[in-house]
Amino acid sequence: MHFKLIIALIETNKVDEVMDAAREAGATGATVITHARGEGLNKNKTFFGLSLETQRDMVMFLVEEHLSRMILEKIEEVGEFSKTGAGIAFQIDVEDAVGVASQVRKLTEVVEEKI
Repeated sequence: MHFKLIIALIETNKVDEVMDAAREAGATGATVITHARGEGLNKNKTFFGLSLETQRDMVMFLVEEHLSRMILEKIEEVGEFSKTGAGIAFQIDVEDAVGVASQVRKLTEVVEEKI
């Protein structure tokens, strides 16, 4: 079984909603790293030296490759990434992974149904 790592930078208030949607699309879990900060094309605004940026969380999903695009699109939809500055998500290939035996058993059935 081959995996992809989906990394999503999401507004903090959308994380639970995005995680629920990703699970419905086939993700078996995620790791959330809170209080991420990023900058886009425009420099973040400040007010008397205090940053006015919104907080982001980084959510990492290790997903089966046949389900990855569907999960990525669901993350984009629920995270409302069509709005400027709402977030970003991307996927990268995972060459190998350990500690995922229980997910492999569950995913084998799911992937066989979808293919």
